[in-house]
Amino acid sequence: MRYRVRHTTRYEYAAPVSLCHNEARILPRELSWQKVEPTGLDIEPRPAVTSERLDFFGNRVAFFSVQEVHLALSVTASTTLRTQGRPLPPSEVDNDWQMAVRHASRTPELRQFQLDSPFISRDPALRGFAASSFPVGRPLLNAVDDLNRRIFETFTYDPAFSTLATPVLDVLRARRGVCQDFAHLMIGCLRSLGLSARYVSGYLETLPPPGQPRLIGADASHAWVAVHVPNWGWLEYDPTNGNLPGERHLILGWGRDYGDVPPLKGIMNGGGAHELDVSVDVEPIADDDGRSRQGALIGI
Repeated sequence: MRYRVRHTTRYEYAAPVSLCHNEARILPRELSWQKVEPTGLDIEPRPAVTSERLDFFGNRVAFFSVQEVHLALSVTASTTLRTQGRPLPPSEVDNDWQMAVRHASRTPELRQFQLDSPFISRDPALRGFAASSFPVGRPLLNAVDDLNRRIFETFTYDPAFSTLATPVLDVLRARRGVCQDFAHLMIGCLRSLGLSARYVSGYLETLPPPGQPRLIGADASHAWVAVHVPNWGWLEYDPTNGNLPGERHLILGWGRDYGDVPPLKGIMNGGGAHELDVSVDVEPIADDDGRSRQGALIGI
């Protein structure tokens, strides 16, 4: 499937900003199932310094510095990409989940995804919630799929409930939140059991209700989870929608939690209070074979 994505972040400040340094993680990753065409990055005011690098996790990071006085900052990334279905692990690698714990413990590059991170701490309450999905001897993928389904079925999607700072345990107690909360919750459950799990940031194509027009800019960023499968690799799960991510899940990057992949972060001199507006548009481009669209999924 082919998509045109436009992501705009705009800040308006109460007082002049004389200088700002920023990092943007809104450039999609190139993957075997995701082919990315050149991405345009439009920044106003025009930055004096720009550069691009790969961070510790291999995510694309655009650095820019605006060195003139300004009352607003606008950053727009525009790209076209093509996605395919993800590869799935063969049945012979789906072993006892406790074997995956032991494998991660002796694999240095996986340890960082087993341990606590700034937004996610292991906790007995998280382990307790996950326990019914992970009886002794259950195959890893079967157990993770069950946890993914339980979060989808027993938690309420509620954009008014949480903020970026809402603790995972508050989400567990309230049984509500948004995609970032559910991703953090599921990762916390998996890590509390000793498994390696990471946070995936990206976009999800969403569709309007039947009979209603598609609204430009009404899409949003999305977040989901990947768990490490020994002797195979990383398998993604979307607890917000209770499924395995597919062609409609577009990947920007991944890390230990949201703090490793924020769309935009930086420091500034001045500004005071500010207002933030984010607009995301994930526009499908018709395939040559005319494949029909699927039903809507929940983003944000």
